[in-house]
Parts: sequence; C-alpha cells; structure tokens
Amino acid sequence: IKCSGISKDFGMAFGGEEKRVDSRTIHAGRGSSPVADAFPQQKFCDNRIVSSKYTIWNFLPKNLFEQFRRIANFYFLIIFLVQVIVDTPTSPVTSGLPLFFVITVTAIKQGYEDWLRHKADNEVNKYPVTVLEDGKRVGKESEKIKVGDVVEVLEDETFPCDLVLLQSSRDDDTCFVTTASLDGESNHKTHYTVPDTVKDVESLHATIECEQPQPDLYKSLGPENLLLKGATLKNTKKIYGVAVYTGMETKMALNYQGKSQKRSVVEKSINAFLIVYLCLLVSKAFVCTTLKYVWQNQHGQDEPWYNPKTQQERDTNLYLKMFTDFLSFMVLFNFIIPVSMYVTVEMQKFLGSFFITWDKDFFDPEVQEGALVNTSDLNEELGQVEYIFTDKTGTLTENNMEFIECCIDGFQYKNHKFLTETDGLCETDGPITITLNKAPEVGELEELFLRALCLCHTVQVKESQPVDEIDGVVLDQVDGFSPSPEDQCAFIASSPDEVALVKGAMTHGFTFIGSDSKSMKIRNRDNRVEVYELLHVLNFDPVRRRMSVIVKSESGEVLLFCKGADSSIFPRVRKEEVDRIRVHVERDAKEGYRTLCVAYKRLGNEDFARVDAELREARLSLHDREEKLMAVYNQVETDMILIGATAVEDRLQDRAAETMEALQGAGMKVWVLTGDKMETAKSTCYACRLFQRGTELLELTVGALGEGEGKREERLTWSSPGQDYGLIVDGATLSLLLNASPDGTGSHYKNLFLKICQSCTSVLCCRMAPLQKAQIVRMVKSSKGSPITLSVGDGANDVMPARFPNIILFKHVSIKGKEGRQAVRNSDYAIPKLKHLKKLLLVHGHLYYVRIAHLVQYFFYKNLCFILPQFLYQFYCGYSQLPLYDAAYLTMYNICFTSMPILAYSLFEQHISIDTLLDHAALYREVAKNAMLRWGPFFYWTMLGVFHGLLFFFGVYCVFNTHIFFSQVFGNWTFGTIVFTILVFTVTIKLALDTRHWTWINHFVIWGSLAFYILFSFFWGGITWPFLEQQRLYFVFINMLSSMSAWLAIMLLIVLSLLPDVLLVALRRPRGRNTRQVLPRSPLCFPRTELIASSCSVLPSAFCILLLALPPVIVQHILSKTLKINIEFF
Repeated sequence: IKCSGISKDFGMAFGGEEKRVDSRTIHAGRGSSPVADAFPQQKFCDNRIVSSKYTIWNFLPKNLFEQFRRIANFYFLIIFLVQVIVDTPTSPVTSGLPLFFVITVTAIKQGYEDWLRHKADNEVNKYPVTVLEDGKRVGKESEKIKVGDVVEVLEDETFPCDLVLLQSSRDDDTCFVTTASLDGESNHKTHYTVPDTVKDVESLHATIECEQPQPDLYKSLGPENLLLKGATLKNTKKIYGVAVYTGMETKMALNYQGKSQKRSVVEKSINAFLIVYLCLLVSKAFVCTTLKYVWQNQHGQDEPWYNPKTQQERDTNLYLKMFTDFLSFMVLFNFIIPVSMYVTVEMQKFLGSFFITWDKDFFDPEVQEGALVNTSDLNEELGQVEYIFTDKTGTLTENNMEFIECCIDGFQYKNHKFLTETDGLCETDGPITITLNKAPEVGELEELFLRALCLCHTVQVKESQPVDEIDGVVLDQVDGFSPSPEDQCAFIASSPDEVALVKGAMTHGFTFIGSDSKSMKIRNRDNRVEVYELLHVLNFDPVRRRMSVIVKSESGEVLLFCKGADSSIFPRVRKEEVDRIRVHVERDAKEGYRTLCVAYKRLGNEDFARVDAELREARLSLHDREEKLMAVYNQVETDMILIGATAVEDRLQDRAAETMEALQGAGMKVWVLTGDKMETAKSTCYACRLFQRGTELLELTVGALGEGEGKREERLTWSSPGQDYGLIVDGATLSLLLNASPDGTGSHYKNLFLKICQSCTSVLCCRMAPLQKAQIVRMVKSSKGSPITLSVGDGANDVMPARFPNIILFKHVSIKGKEGRQAVRNSDYAIPKLKHLKKLLLVHGHLYYVRIAHLVQYFFYKNLCFILPQFLYQFYCGYSQLPLYDAAYLTMYNICFTSMPILAYSLFEQHISIDTLLDHAALYREVAKNAMLRWGPFFYWTMLGVFHGLLFFFGVYCVFNTHIFFSQVFGNWTFGTIVFTILVFTVTIKLALDTRHWTWINHFVIWGSLAFYILFSFFWGGITWPFLEQQRLYFVFINMLSSMSAWLAIMLLIVLSLLPDVLLVALRRPRGRNTRQVLPRSPLCFPRTELIASSCSVLPSAFCILLLALPPVIVQHILSKTLKINIEFF
C-alpha cells in the first residue's frame, strides 16, 4: 500500500503481463490517482452475496430442467407426450396428473428452501454500514460498498467485506478479531495497521497493490493487515479499513460451497431397482406387441367382421404401426414405475428430520439447545455407518483444561492449592532440601519458567467493562463461553490450554496483567510489575506444532520463549537437556495428561536485527508468504534451551465410554484422529473403552514400517476369530504411507496399511495434521465396497475433513462445543454432547433405515400388483390395449388410495422398541450393509407382487366362470373394479400387518384410505359428471356391491392373498433374548372370541380382523405360536 502520493515503484508494478494477472491495483480515498488514466480501469464486483440458486425469472425453467434430469420424471414426461401425440388406450391425464403432482410438490419444497436462502442473503446485503465519503460518515447498505471505500466498523460488528486495516482506536494500532464463522477458531487474532499511513483517514489518498482473490482461506489468514468478511471485531472500540475484496470475491464467498448433493445408498438401490422394472416394462410391451401381431396373422383375426379397418389403417406402414402399438403398450403398463415414490421419499426425509430435532433426550441444559439437522437427505445413512472418525479434544473429552503439574529442569512439581510454601510448587522428585532451601540457579529457572508461561501465549485480558459477573465474580471467556464462577479472571484465549497455563502461573506467584501498546505486563512474586516489549509473535500452526514470542525485558535483553509439542521442541534444544525432561513427559502422557515443553533463547542485538528484518520482509511479501514465514520461524527457533514441561488434564465427556462401547457393539469401527501425543491419546482410548484389556495393540512407527512385513500379514491372517486388534499409528508414518514414493512402493505400503486397519476394531492416529485427517477419510471411502463413514468433531480442525472435495458420502456429525460454530454449520447433523451419538445412530438411524427400506420395497410391490393384472388382461382381450381399470383409478391409485398409509408408516413405525434398540446394540448389525435393500429382499417383494397379481386376476377370473354370477349381468368394467378393490384392500391391509407400532395417525390414514376409496367409488360411479365424454363406471361399483357373490369373492381373495404373510409370522422361530414366556394358561382352552380379544393387546388390530375370517383350528395354531413372540416384533 502506498499512501499520500504515488511512488515511482507503482509504475514498475505493471511492467509485465504476469504482474497484471497476479495482482490488482486499488485507488482508495478522495480523488483519483494521477496515473490512473495510464492504465485501463479495473472493474470489481459489488458487495452483494448470492447463495440462492433461483430468481423469479429463472426458477421455472431451471427447476424443471433439474427435476427432469431424474430418470423417473423424464420417463413419465415422455409417456405423457406419447399419450398426447399417439392414440393410446388411456387418457394423458393418467400420466400427466401424477407427474404434475410430483413436479409441483418438489418445486414448492425447493422454492421454499431457496426463499430461505434469499432471505438470509438480504439480511446480509441490507445490513447497515458506515462509509467515509468526502470526509463525511455516510450510512449505507452493505451491498453498496465498492472496492476502495473506507469503512468504519465498531466492536462486536462483523466486517462487511475484506478490509485492509488503516486505523484502530487502540493506542498500539492493533485490533483483535475472531474468525469463528470462517474457520471455527474463536481465538482473538491480532491484526496491525499498515505502517506509515496517514492518521487522518478522512483525507486519505492511497494506492493499494494486492494479490487477486483466491479461495485459500488458511493462507489468507496470514497477512496481519487483512480483515476478512465474516470475522468479528473484538476488544477494540472502532477501526477504519479500506475495501479490497467485495461480494463474491471475498475469501468467505470463495470458500462457500453449497451443500453438495450427497447420494445415499438407498437412492442408489432405488435406481438399480428402477432399471429392473424398466426392463420388465419394456419386456411386457415387447411381448404384447409380438403376440398381438402373431394373433392377428391368424385367419380372420386381423380384421374381424365386427371391427373392420379404415382405409387409413390399411395404408399405414406395418413397422410404424408396430412401433405405435409398442408405445401404446408402454403407456398402458407405465404405472409399474412408481413416480410418486420419489415425492413420498422426499416428504418422509423432510418430515422425519423433525423427529431428531424434537427429541427431548438431545436437549442439553448447558447450551440450551438440542439436535440440529442440516441435511435431511441422509437420515437413513445413520443406520448404515461402518466407520466413525472422531477427534479427541472436545469430542471424547470436555476440552476443559486444568493445570496439574509441571517439570522444571528435571524436577517434577505438583499443583497443590493449599501449600504453605511461598512458591506454590511442591517438588516430588528431587531432594527435599532443595524444596526448603533452593539453590539460586534452581530458583532462577523456576521464575524463568513461570515468566515463559505468562508471556508465551495469545491470551488477552478482556478490556470492555462491565464484564460478566455471577454473584459478583468476574468470569473467563474462552471461545465465547462463560466458565464457572470460581474462575476469577477475564481471560480470552484461542483454547483452554493457554488459559490453564496462565492460571497455573498465576497460582504460583506470576500473574499476567495484560498487554498494552505492544507490551506485556506481569506481576511477579514480589508483587512488582514487569513490563516486556512484545516484538514479534510466531503464531502456532498444526505443521510446526509450536508457538513463540520475542520480547525485550526492562533491562534491554531480547528473549525468545517457545512452547509446543515434545516432538517439535526436542529436536531444537540440546540433547543433554532432553533426557531429564523426557521421562516426565512420557509418564504424564501415559496418565492421560496433555503435555507441552517450554524452551527459551537469548538473542543478541545483531541476531534480533536480522530476524526482525526477515520477518517484516516475509510478512509484506505478496507471493509465497507462508513459505517465507515458515523458513524464518524454523531458522530462529533453533539452539534453544529447554526449561521444562507442563501437564494439563482434559476430562472425558459424560458417558463417553458407554457410548463408544455401544458403537463398537453395533459393529462400527472407531478411528480416533488427533494431533495429541501417542501416550496421551492411548490413555484416553483405554478410558473410553475403545481399547479393552484383551485388545492386542499393533504400533506402527517409521522405524518398524519396513520390518516384519510378512509376519504382520501372517499374524492378521492366522489370528483367532475372537481376538480383537487395535492399531496405533503416528503422523510421520502416515506421511510415508499416504504420499506416493518414486519407486512405487508407496502403493504397496498403503494397501498393506489399509488391510491392517480393516482387520482392527479400533485405530488411533496421533500427531496428525488436518490434511492427514482428510487423506485418511478419503482412503477409507475409496476402499472396496465404499463403506459409509461418519466424522465426529467439534472445531476447525474437524471441518477440514468434512469439506474435502473428494469425499461424497461423508457425514459430519458435529458436537456443539467450545471451538466454534463453523463445524455445526458445515455438518449434516449437530448434537450437543457425545453421549447423544448413541441414540442418534442406534435408534434414529436404525429406525429411519428400516422405514425407508420398507417404503421403497412396498412401492415397487404395490405397483407390480397394480400392473400385472393389466398385463394378464391383454391375453383375454385380443391384445387390444384395452385398460382393465378406469382412468380415475389409474390416476388416483398412487396419489390418493395408497400413498398416505405408507407415508405414515415411514414416519412412525417402530418395529423394535427404543429401549430395546438402546440396550441391544447388536441389533444395529442386522440392518447394516444395506441388508433390507439387497437383491434378495427385492426379489422376495417382487415375487410376492407377482403372486398377489396372479391371485387377483385369476381368482376373479375363476369366480366369474362359476355359476354364482349368472343372476346378474357383469361386464369387463365390473371385472376390473373387483380386481382393483381387492388390490387396494390387500396392499393396505398388508401394510397394516407389517405395522408394529400403532398410533392414531396410522389408524386414521389406513382405515381412512379404505373408506375414502369406497366413498370415491360411490360418488364417481353414482353421479353423472358433465365434463366426462363417457362414464365407464356409471353405477358399476354400486351394482357390484349389491351382489353377495362379489362380497364373498372380495373377502375370500383378500384372505387368501394375506394368508402367507400370516403363516410366515406364525411359523417364525422365536428369537432368544426377545422371546416372551409362554402364558401359564394354554390358549387352546379359551373360547374363540375370548381368545382373540385377549390377544388384541399383543397383535395389531388388522391382524385380529384377519383372524376372525379364519377357521378356529388355524386361529388357535397361529396364536399359540404368535403369543410367544415379543411385542416389539409386531
């Protein structure tokens, strides 16, 4: 940025074409640049944010295009057009009305969702902001901000666009921001004003040269002068900044990825089944077309005397006529494709997601929130999870840190709150004489260690007043959450670790007072305030695994304090100092504590001047900024002196062990992906029961990777079936395994690693970077079988795997924790606590899958029952394409008569009680791997549909051939109406038999649908409708019901159709732990009416109705078997 005039370097910035591509020039402030006319004026986008898909003008064509990309909708559109163009046996309304209903309902749903996106966009775009124009503060809407405008932002306001910081209300020209809405991190990041800028921003005239917009969010957080849209100003009253990126060019907009359309295994199964039924449809049409012309080739059949051909029909091309007949048969049989199934599935998913939100067991009093569903398309996937990837900190643990102990120069010091010693530390390893009468060098090391804890951090003391109080006690604020009242200081930090260390130092006599004007103040044991000039902060990142500060003491000494993981610190200090500290670090890690090592280094004036120049140059670099900063950090953080280490405890989440044990009992493999030390994570896994006492652990490290390869394979191959294995692998080994090597051995090791992991019940990956987490998830997702994976996390490091672009079916269940809310927004499901995961998967996931699987199979079954009689009827009508059913029945079968019962079933069914599902996690395995939508169950339902269709048609056909109908005249429409009546009652009562959990809604829609069919048939055939050219069913239904023979035929065929289902339930073998004790009194001694009445509390009401129509012997046999079965299976 060049202010108060344009330097000659500005012209050099555009000396080449490459510079024009990689950078942009912005003119800010009043007036224009004196050289602006020398170059074409760049055009920038406005500040509007658009996340919606549609507008008023393109909604209809765009939505229709998207909907007709679905194969079923496109198929029915073709069928509808064929009915309009070609003379077909059925009216275009029979296909057009169901298609219109499906398209309309889906369009309304998608339009409503897009309206919500428009509403959210308007809230952002219409947000009031203050802009400086001609030296005056002018109020504007956010969408009217232009690149180059100077914007004023107040405390706790979000930045309306990407700004370069020009001026701050703080004396040290800094401001603090939180980026929770961007990366989930709610720590207070420090940003600095651009040096050498004019203080009067109202008269500012500047030229800014910056890089072009790029979506790399993590790299863009590096520049200390750039404030990103979506971040929030904290602990600073007011700032001024100039807009450099606006609207859809901001980092937030470039990183926004709308919810990817994740396809569930159910949808894939539907498409596979749909292809089978399409082939079945084409086969039927082909068979009927072929047989029609074979039959017509017989003498006298082509042109019978009662149906002569017209001249036009005689002149028509034979092949064209055959093709037209083929299309007519396709239209006649097209209802075998359940187009309404898609809208029913959409409604089931949308409405079913509310049951997760309404579940009172998910409500957490601490956060005053329950579960949240962001993606309803994956409800059934919760019942198919095979792998669970979970973070440790904040997920398995509470992320509530407490300082336990520290080690200084090889001596361990416990944290005791009630000590009489002046230093507050109790030495447990060294001689007791040192504790009572310390040597001078030991005391200096202790003070240096405590000073390091007070200075090496990013903790801020809250500036605004009044602070939150509970009973007069000042509270901490860590990541936006207020801690317990016993915490006495208002600290703001990126993580509880830093607050715990600062509090630990405060307990032992060194108190961090705060920072002011690029300085840090601490109060020592003598109650004297020490002031340190803060020169540089080398921020923590997951690659370096450490952070450092460079400060200058009052005596002028420049010190570098560094803290980080032992694996990151030990290689950068003297080897002789490592051995004294390593023993304590490893022991603390085995006890489950989080450990950090502390080191320091003295910098001479020349060394500091060199480091200061290199840091400033790297931070102002436009290209490869992160790489240059990393090189300087690594150079200065060498040859340090190790002082000691700290141990902080992070308690387990409530019922974490019970939850993990249940998930493993359900057959899920749990992988813990963490950046913590191996010993710490291993201890946590034992505490969570992921590793049991009988689990044999396999540790995979860099040194052991190339050794014992054959033995490991043999060990896993010949292991006993009952032996459980657990694997522990570190980040260094993963780097070797996941990154391809030039000699091609990397693929072999990767496959071997995956084979070992799949043979283990639990896997612990420690010392991992966020990118490695995404690589692990992608590796498992791309393995054989494409297993269903689920990721559980609570913070920024957990969002990255969820948004990794190559992961398609990756579900992200986010714990609403202290590390920010971005994980919640990017997740498919969010639950307050880890303990809620058990019910979410074992109950909701299990039930959702069973419900939707039954819905899919039932739709294909009932449509096959519907069309098969129509196909068989063609053999008895000379393949004349005469429909068996009336057009009204064809239209309303899937829309009105049979749609609501299956929808209610898919919403309320509980084939097993909730308590049973929670108590017996192994039940989850029974529906795993898409068990209910495999080809076996599909063919069973298909054969059941074939059996029922054959029985409906030939049963009525046989009855018509008897003498019982001779007293009345019945025609083909009566025949079709009787078949249709049996069909509607059979498929509906079949669903009633399958229902185990009855509610008043189930009763209402099942019996109400049957009543509606009867009433509709009465009115449709009992009234003359003026808009109909011909009324085929006039008085047909009423005349049919006036015959006792018709009643007998309908009831008999319904009972015969459902008898196999009743016998299957009756003869099913009782299951061990779920069986009910045999009643003390034998059911055979009850009278029949009393017997059935006594069983009504156990059996569904529809089942009892069927029992009344059966012979007494069969009833007694059925009940004697059925009463042994638990009610959950009804």
